[in-house]
Amino acid sequence: MAAPSNAEQTQLQDMEEEQAAGMERREMESDEEEDDEEQEEEEGMGEDDSDDEEDDSSEDEKENEAEIQRLEEQLSINAFDYNCHVDLIKLLRQEGELIRLRKARQKMSELFPLTEEIWLDWLKDEIRLTETEEESNRETVYELFERATKDYICPDIWLEYAQYSIGGMGSPGGIDKVRSIFERAVTAVGLHMNKGQTVWEAYREFENAILSTVQPPPGRISSREEQELLNTQLERIHTLFRRQLAVPLMDMEATYAEYGEWSEHGVPEMAMNLYKKAMQQMDKRRSFEESLLVAEPPKMAEYQTYIDFELKEGDPARIQITFERTLAENCLVPDIWAKYTLYLDRQLKIKDLVLPIHERAVRNCPWTMGLWKSYLLALERHGAEHQIVSEVFEKALTAGFIQATDYVEIWQAYLDYLRRRVDFSKESSKELEELRGAFSRSLDYIKQDVEERFGESGDPSCIIMQIWARIEALHCKNMQKARELWDSIMTKGNAKYANMWLEYYNLERSYGDPAHCRKALHRAVQCTTDYPEHVCEVLLTFERVEGSLEGWDVAVQKTETRLTRINEQRAKAAEKEANSARQEDEKVDQRRKSKSDKKSQKKDQTRTRFGEKRKAENNNYQGKWNEDSAPKRHRGNGEQSREEHMETETGLSGRNAPPGYKAAKKGQQGAMAAAQKPNDDKPELRNDNSSVFISNMAYTLEEPESKLRTLFETCGPIKEVRPVFGTKGNFKGYCYVQFESPVSVPEALKLDRREVEGRPMFVSPCVDKNKNPDFKVFKYNTTMERHKIFISGLPFSCTKDQLGELCKGHGTIREVRLVTYRSGKPKGLAYVEFADETEASQAVLKLDGTEVEGNKISVAISNPPRRSMADLPGSSRLMADIMPRQAFGARGRGRTQLSLLPRSLHRQSGPASKVENGSAAELEPGPGSSSANAAAETKPLSNSDFARMLLNK
Repeated sequence: MAAPSNAEQTQLQDMEEEQAAGMERREMESDEEEDDEEQEEEEGMGEDDSDDEEDDSSEDEKENEAEIQRLEEQLSINAFDYNCHVDLIKLLRQEGELIRLRKARQKMSELFPLTEEIWLDWLKDEIRLTETEEESNRETVYELFERATKDYICPDIWLEYAQYSIGGMGSPGGIDKVRSIFERAVTAVGLHMNKGQTVWEAYREFENAILSTVQPPPGRISSREEQELLNTQLERIHTLFRRQLAVPLMDMEATYAEYGEWSEHGVPEMAMNLYKKAMQQMDKRRSFEESLLVAEPPKMAEYQTYIDFELKEGDPARIQITFERTLAENCLVPDIWAKYTLYLDRQLKIKDLVLPIHERAVRNCPWTMGLWKSYLLALERHGAEHQIVSEVFEKALTAGFIQATDYVEIWQAYLDYLRRRVDFSKESSKELEELRGAFSRSLDYIKQDVEERFGESGDPSCIIMQIWARIEALHCKNMQKARELWDSIMTKGNAKYANMWLEYYNLERSYGDPAHCRKALHRAVQCTTDYPEHVCEVLLTFERVEGSLEGWDVAVQKTETRLTRINEQRAKAAEKEANSARQEDEKVDQRRKSKSDKKSQKKDQTRTRFGEKRKAENNNYQGKWNEDSAPKRHRGNGEQSREEHMETETGLSGRNAPPGYKAAKKGQQGAMAAAQKPNDDKPELRNDNSSVFISNMAYTLEEPESKLRTLFETCGPIKEVRPVFGTKGNFKGYCYVQFESPVSVPEALKLDRREVEGRPMFVSPCVDKNKNPDFKVFKYNTTMERHKIFISGLPFSCTKDQLGELCKGHGTIREVRLVTYRSGKPKGLAYVEFADETEASQAVLKLDGTEVEGNKISVAISNPPRRSMADLPGSSRLMADIMPRQAFGARGRGRTQLSLLPRSLHRQSGPASKVENGSAAELEPGPGSSSANAAAETKPLSNSDFARMLLNK
């Protein structure tokens, strides 16, 4: 076969190439079709995903919008809900509602000072919005920065302010404005030892940037003007280095080294001396700064120590920055604000510095009356306009004080201010009419607003009316108005007090006439009930000095008649009290007698049933006795009698004993029958400092000894656990635990109120209160606790966790205590202890009247009632005289009022021959002994002695 020609070969090659190209085109087309199909599938899936995402986002938006509306409604009811403001701002910022967000922030800033975090978020949002807007809108951000710097002294806000101002340095006067802001920043926070350095460094970086713009390029000779401008800029940077090195700041060494590298001639000697002095100051304060770095918020103790140190050093600038640092982290502590403002009022006395601090104080702690009072005084002291003082006072009335007396005091402060404005040399003036109008308004406000809210006026002695009456008498010479006011004072329940009449009498003596003095004293004699003798003596003295014989006779007759009537009333009251006490004693005796009769009747019935049962048993055993031999019957009879005697005597052995107690074996001798259990002849451990007394346990507690041993083994080695049982072997609900060492007792006392099988277990020291009458078991305060709140009206299902969750939003909770009965059932009451009284006050304002599970709760500052006289130290002797036979344990009188002494021992005191509570030797006095000698030395009886006394009844 001939080989193909060149043309054919070329044609074949072309065909092969066309085929290959066709295959490639088909492969590409198929790939494109597959890609189109995949893209369509992906688009379909993407559409499904986007639809799901849109549905989820729409649901979230609806939920957020509903929550936003709820928060706005809540704020319309209570605008002072701080947490509600914060939550609303957070949600609006999340949803991007810029217009509503601005309004919410604006409203909150008008009511509260904002924290550094809230301000920075607000400022950053506004900065982003103005980046694309006109240059004139930068002034709005500048105004916002100015407001932010007034709430707290925050280095980060000042740094943000300065950096934002750099963006406007291209405008006319921009560089000077930036320098002005930096100067204000270093003045405000440049002394901050931890964060002040960042502001100084930012200031120097700005000036270095300016320096780079005025330096001539290399190889070019600058003109005279350019050289002067360069030298001026270099001097600015040198000055900044020297100023910073003169201030004690953390990491000063790095700044000193940087200055040495930057300066061509090294650190000048003057700057070096300033640096050494600043380092000495830094060394004095280093320990305080280090303690603040490691301390946990709010660091109150560390800041208080730091403030005291700076006050001793006496540098005003450092004192102020230390106070500001403290308040930045403890802005709700009124004591710090009061201490700060007091220092400024007494030491600096600069209006532009003092008044803003007072304003910030009342904005942070509006519920503290003392801060408002100091603010009013500062405004008057620095000559503020009357309108401004009046506006501040009106704000104080709406601040929400927690006591009625606070409103009385703030009114007194304002009335004092108004009185000092009046020129009393003029018969009438606008200021005098305003003063009288304010007095009248204060009385109406206290009567209506204060009494309606607190249930009391806060001014029981009518101090405001007394001051008004004295002003009318002294300055206005208007005794008629003064007398009208005093008549009104007496009609408010003060006529029975001698001191009120004597105040009125002294007013008449000073500005009135003798006739009205005599009239006032005569009325005082008729009305006074607390100290009538003293009022009568004043009347007689007045007549003796200024009166006539007729007036003397009338005064003597009136005083004698009044005192006779008073004495008769006192005698009747004493007799009524005695009768009441006697009737109460008779009721108590009747109740005791009734209980005793019921118990005796029950005991007789038990004895009857027991006798019938014993008789039946004897009849059953009769046949067996007839079958046995006589010696065997005699031996068995003796053993049985001895066993019965031992069982009855000990009260803890035999078939009546609890589990774990074994009876004596048959066949033991009579001495063994008389022997007792080991616990029976031991004292009750009342004065043992190694023991504790356990009570309020369930009577049905099984194996109390083993359970209590297991429970108290964690406190230390146990020597003995002694549960107390009845004669029938039933557990009485209390016991003694004796440890090897007294060290274990405090640990055991920590288990007080521990729940054991559904009941709170009471753990008390083993102290005999008959020998230690001043011993106090009650462990809770009985005085006002301003850092603790008392909550009533809680549902019985409320738990500690639920209550803690309810209160934690108002401060740091130290302890939550639910009040329960002895059985462990709740009373619906609770105490919640906060870190300080400020947080407790806030909790009272926010929680009082709220609902918990449908129950409306009442919240107040903890102010427990005083203990009764019987519980007070020193009253044990009096109680012993009144009730000589009642001996109370470590926890006082029991609820049941039942005596634990057997009825057979309740005997009337008789001759000395009868046993009361003596020793065994006293039962049979020997020759030559007398009853007096026997009674002189008493010895506590053991359980076996009491058992013999009971059996010998």
